[in-house]
Amino acid sequence: MSRKLPDVSNIERLELFGEDYNPTATIENQEGQKLSLQVYYQLALDFGGIGPKAANSGLLMYGSHADDARANPGRHPNIDRLIDILENDYYLSVKAVPRRKRNAG
Repeated sequence: MSRKLPDVSNIERLELFGEDYNPTATIENQEGQKLSLQVYYQLALDFGGIGPKAANSGLLMYGSHADDARANPGRHPNIDRLIDILENDYYLSVKAVPRRKRNAG
């Protein structure tokens, strides 16, 4: 993974939506999901959402994690989702939900 991924410290979560704006998944800004949050956010910035072309790019960003996901289906659900998008040719829209600012005082 040679590409620098975006800073996501100001994002609470990403919400993913399928057809008819039906919610399909959420990626939280928490340990164990940060790489996925960064990859999906970068895809949303680059492609405006996630379709097959974006999914392919995302799998490249995941590097060896994508190989592990292919060898172990279910271990990496966010990578599995990109593989599914690539294989079944569909599109997800992405909404970034910002972290709430804490009031001082």
